[in-house]
Formats: sequence, structure tokens, C-alpha cells
Amino acid sequence: MKKITCFISIVFIGFNLLFAQKGLLPEHLSEIKMVNEVSVSDNGNYVAYTLIIPKSIEDGIGTRYSELHVFDIVKNENISLKKGEVNISSLSWMPDNDKICFRQNTDETNGNQVFSLDISSGEITQLTDFERTVNSYQFINSDELLFVARQTISDEREALNEKGIDIKIFEEELLHIELYRYNIQEQTSEIIIKDITVYDFEISPDGTKIALAVSEKNLIDYYYMFQRIHIIDLKTGEIIKIFDNPGKLGKMAWCPDSKKLAFISASDLYDSVCGSLFILDPKDKEQSFSDLKNLVEGLELSVIDIAWEDSENILYAAEESVDIGLTRLNINDMSRETVLAGGKIVYSRFFKSDENIFFAGNTWQYPNELIQYDLKNKKINKLTDHNSWLAEIELSKQEKITYFARDGKDIDGVLVYPLDYKEGEKYPLIVYIHGGPEACVKNGWQSHYSRWGQFASSKGFFVFSPNYRASSGRGVDFTMVGFGDLLGVEYDDVLDGIDYLIETGMVDKNKVGIGGGSYGGYFAAYSATKHTDRFAASVVFVGIANQVSKRKITDIPYEDYYVHWGFWTHENHDKVWNASPVKYAHKSKTPTLILHGEEDPRIPVSQGLELYRALKLHGKAPVRFVLYPGEGHGNAKNINRYDYLLRTLEWFEYYLITNPGSKEMPDKYIDYNIN
Repeated sequence: MKKITCFISIVFIGFNLLFAQKGLLPEHLSEIKMVNEVSVSDNGNYVAYTLIIPKSIEDGIGTRYSELHVFDIVKNENISLKKGEVNISSLSWMPDNDKICFRQNTDETNGNQVFSLDISSGEITQLTDFERTVNSYQFINSDELLFVARQTISDEREALNEKGIDIKIFEEELLHIELYRYNIQEQTSEIIIKDITVYDFEISPDGTKIALAVSEKNLIDYYYMFQRIHIIDLKTGEIIKIFDNPGKLGKMAWCPDSKKLAFISASDLYDSVCGSLFILDPKDKEQSFSDLKNLVEGLELSVIDIAWEDSENILYAAEESVDIGLTRLNINDMSRETVLAGGKIVYSRFFKSDENIFFAGNTWQYPNELIQYDLKNKKINKLTDHNSWLAEIELSKQEKITYFARDGKDIDGVLVYPLDYKEGEKYPLIVYIHGGPEACVKNGWQSHYSRWGQFASSKGFFVFSPNYRASSGRGVDFTMVGFGDLLGVEYDDVLDGIDYLIETGMVDKNKVGIGGGSYGGYFAAYSATKHTDRFAASVVFVGIANQVSKRKITDIPYEDYYVHWGFWTHENHDKVWNASPVKYAHKSKTPTLILHGEEDPRIPVSQGLELYRALKLHGKAPVRFVLYPGEGHGNAKNINRYDYLLRTLEWFEYYLITNPGSKEMPDKYIDYNIN
């Protein structure tokens, strides 16, 4: 084991007022820090967390850093453990001591390896020295751990590489992610599961069993659709149970007595949302998925995280419309108790320790900070304030709204008001459409590089984010409305929300823009073509232009088939073509900005090119196509994120405020205001 010294600095959370102005500006994007991963020590005295720090463009082109911090609950102080240009991930604690563990890639390691850091001394120890990158890991005890790692390339492939032959055989050179047992003291490894891909695993509390989420191929499509639960004996590696769970699979969690395994999954093969809750018996080899009860069946929610309190009670966090709620469920009598009601704070994972719940949480007023929820006093405590400068920024009003679609169904969304809103006046509107569509917008922090939120508000826009049918957060029936009916009822829900805002007198019907990424970009493309009379500007980010061609080139064709369409294109070509924006490109009168990552595997860049060509050749409005080299399905580099935010806001401002109806375009080169 390698020993490294570490300097620990104590930081008392206070206010550091960097700005004093009205409204959030794009320049603030690089100042927004977010708490990400959270892990609580066994004794509950420490909470480790990672802090995402955007890399400043002035410091060079890059992505972001992930620092390691620990909050001392007893002393009520923040301890900065690893700061600066580091990327820390996969937090956990060594059993029965105060050593925080994490993964890090250094100049001396073979990719990411597991390290421990002693809170009291600051000493860092490298625990694994494996020949390849270590992915997720868990401790068996203080001397051993399990981890997964990708296979080595074949000897035949290696020989070709050495000769400079870099020809690739598509989807035939896949490398499995295999499970290893590792002895920390001896620095030796033993393969436990091979020649199959292990995406996730959980060791039972009694240390006798492992629950595995495995698939036959290491493909993103298989990750989405074909993970199956296997239970194996930790000592012998013998398979105890192979479970027939269909469709999407989420988190697994062992009961404290190791007799039950809870898991989050889709309700069936065709359900796009991994938001239902089930419990299986690992010893019952005859038990099948059809024997299980969906513990949240009929409820308007989608489960996102689970944790057992004891052998009878399980806690689950769930999307509930635009909110997150935390509930205690007694699995014997099925009684439920609200632990933390929705509408107070937004989070995705939680950790219970005695009388406290910890998580990375946000509201519309601040991005993710470390949050403590005191179960006894029913009080939310914000333990960190890494964005104290926001106290000096005037933010505009944000709220949940509910309206009724044309068929009478209630639809929820989030509305951000213009910063200087005055009742009785009409304002331009940006409609933000979330991706998926199996996702939902929460009433929390809505200002990111790809979500305009307060950035647009400061320029005088309303920003409306509807959770249309097909979204998560409202139960299975709500989601399944969109199955096989892309851009049907789900799209009507959006139009009805826009009409609702126009009818209130707050929005100018001639100044409505729309935009989003992925499925949101698909909506925006459809709006700029089929429904061009409704929209004065459109922003299409990594969006779908032609469903007929896209279905053949995406990296998730089975996911697309099983949970969205339910049929192949050749079985109903007209329906697929009718749901393709390029079909209506000749009608377009909407200025459209198309942006796409050149390396996007999900919705390949050819989709952006198809839309551009169709609009350029046959449309009647300005169109621009922006390519981001090296980016995939979304932007990672700081300059590309900043460009996207600046460029899209400028597009909306140009066509909705300063130059409505113009046949010209804003300057193709924007002012980044950087040295």
C-alpha cells in the first residue's frame, strides 16, 4: 500500500460576497458550485461529499473538477480534504473506522484506483493497484473489497494495435465489465464473475451473498433494457437465483437481515420509467417477477432511491410531480408515513443515519448544497453554503403551476417569472422541454448551461417547463400515455400550457420560443416545422429530425422500440414518418438554431444535418447549425457549455425581443467576454 501525505484545511462556512447585482448572468455559470456525491460514516459523525467546481475558461479549456470535503457533524465545521485540480468519485467509508474512501486517477496509477484518507491524520493510502481502471467497488471487510473492471483486450486485437492497425469491428469487440475480489494487504485479485457484464452489485449485510445487475453485452442499450438480477454466494460464487425482472432496472438494496432484496425497476418491459418498487426473496428459486407486487402501484409518483430502516420498514424518495417526497413504508401492513413532504427541497439520493437524513439538495434559490434533515425536529439544515455569493443576486419568482389539458387532465410545470415582472404586462416566453421523455422538471434550481431558468429571467423572459404526459413523477399510467404516440397527447399538453399562459394575459402570443435537448430538441424541431405558426424562435439541441433514419442509427434501438414505439418502422412506416420534423420542414417560418455534438452516439449528428439541410433548402426562415467537436449527447467542455448558454439566449433575445420577424441572423461569432 502506498502512503501519501495530505494537507487538511478547516473551512468555516460563511458568506463570500462576490457579486452585488440584479439577476443571474451567463458569466456566473463558471461560479456555480454543486455538491454531488454524499456518503455518511458508520458512526454518523462525518458526512463526506464531492463538490463540483467548473473550470474557468480563463484557466483553459476543460471540463470540471470534483473536490473532496467532509463535514464534521459534532464540530459543525467543513473540512476540505482534496481541493484544486482533482477528480474524486465513488465515496464510501472503510468499515468501522474514520477513513473516507474514493476513486482517483493519478500520474502514478493505472487509471482510477481506490484510496483511503484518514480524517484525523490526513494520511492517504492507495488501497488497490490493479492493472486497469477500477470502477464501482464495495468493502467486504476492512481487508477485502469487490470491484468491477473492464476486460483486457484480446491478444489478437493487441497484436493488430502493435502493428498500427486500428480498424474497428463495430459491436464485435465489446469488453465485458467483470467482478473481482481484491485483498488489500496482499494486493491480489481474484475474478468472481467473468464473460458477462456486471453493471451494479450489492453485498448482503451478513456478507454471504451478492446481488448483481448483469447483462449479456456491454452495450448502452443493454444497460437500459436488459439488466437482470442474479444472486450469488459470495464464498463459492455459486448462482443462488436468476431473476426474470423485465425492462429497466435501478437501485438494489438488501434488508438488514439479508432475507429480502428491494429494487427499483420499470413496472414491465414497456414502461419507460424506472420508478416502481419491488421486493424479492433471494432463496425462492421459483419466484418470478409476475409474483411480485409493485409497492407503489396506482400512486402518482416515481421512486428514485430506497433505503431500509429495519426488516419491516423501507424509506423511498420519489418524484411527485415537480417535487420530491420521502416516505416510510411498512412492508407488512403497507401503511405509509410521510417523512419529508414534497415542495420543500429537491434531491435524488438520501442517506439515513440515526435521527438524520443527509443528501445533496437544492431549491429554486440555490444549487446543490449538503443538507441535513433532522427527523426529530422536522427541520431542514443547509450545512454548506458554497454559493454564498448568490445572496447578493436578485432572483426572480419561480413556482409550480397547474393547468388543464384539452381533455381535462391536470398537468403540472414550473414557471420562472421575468425579473422585473409587472402584473398586467405581457412578456416573451421561452418554453423549455425536458428530455427523455421519461424525466420531469423539478421546482428546484433551474439555471444550468442547458436550462435557461434565471439566466433568461434576467433578460425579461418567462420560462415555462411543462411535465407533459409521458414524463416521470406521476405514476405508470401517466407515463404510458406517450407509448406508441410520440408527439401526440404529450405535445398537445405543451400547447395547452402555452395557451393557458397566454390566456392569463402574462405572455405575448407572438413572442413564444421553444427549446430543449434530446427529446426536448425533438419537440423544438417539431414546433419549428409542423407548428411553425405558434413559435417565433426555436433551439434544437442534440435533437431528432427524422425518426425513420434515427431509429436505425441510435445506440439505443431496443430501448426506443420497447418503451417508446412498440413497433418497428417497417411495420408502420407512415406513423414514424408523420412524427418526423423534417417532413414538415418546407412549412417552417420559425428561425431555428440547431446545435449538436459531433460525437453524439444517442442521436447522431447526421440528425442535426438533416434538419439543417431541409430547413435551408425548403424553409422560409433563418437557420444556423452549430457543431461542437468532441462532444457527445450534451456538452462537457466549459467553453462549449458557455457558448451554448450565450448563443441560445442571444437567439431568443434577437427574435423575441429586439428583432421579431427578422430575416437576418445574429452574428455567427459571439462575444465570450474572456481574455
